[in-house]
Amino acid sequence: MTRQKSDAVAATLASLARSLAGSLARPADAGQPIARMVVGLGNPGAEYARHRHNVGFQVVDLFAQRHGLSFDRVQKRARVALGPVALADGWHGRVLLVKPLTFMNASGEAVGALAKFYKMALADILVVFDDLDLPVGKLRLRPEGGSSGQKGVKSIIQHLGGEAFPRLRIGIGRPPGQMDPADYVLQPFSPAQEEEMALVRLRAVDAIETWLSQGIVAAMNRFN
Repeated sequence: MTRQKSDAVAATLASLARSLAGSLARPADAGQPIARMVVGLGNPGAEYARHRHNVGFQVVDLFAQRHGLSFDRVQKRARVALGPVALADGWHGRVLLVKPLTFMNASGEAVGALAKFYKMALADILVVFDDLDLPVGKLRLRPEGGSSGQKGVKSIIQHLGGEAFPRLRIGIGRPPGQMDPADYVLQPFSPAQEEEMALVRLRAVDAIETWLSQGIVAAMNRFN
């Protein structure tokens, strides 16, 4: 083999190696459009992880575990997990899970930036968060609405420029006696509540799956 041919073969092999490495580095669904975005609200940091106010984070973490997704990168001031989700009823699509790192009251800064970056329609963004006005463990889905005093949701409405996004509210109950609600939400569930909430989180993940595959009305009919 001449040196010229040898160099050509080497160049071809190098090109194939680079191509293979690139294909292995990219997820199988890379380049596919994102079907839905699911946002869990909470505060970042281990010290907040089990608090009532972080039930949104807790639910999207559980969804990620069920579907083999990992919160392995930070984008637009949020920790995100992105990948394919396939459900038993045949629905499949690329789902973006979001946990804002801005702290609860500024959640919209991250959510708005991600929605703009991925060109998400408001109807394709589900926000999961705690609700003081619902009994512990009660789920309530709605296709749109105001913030109901939830500052993270208020921030999201401001940065998305509208209220027409679905939401999944998870009841944490009212604080006992004269306890300040701000203190109550920044505490873990009681042992008895946590036993109930372990099942509620699973049910919330089921509700997200129903929203993905059948839409908000079907999810409301089944889980409200």
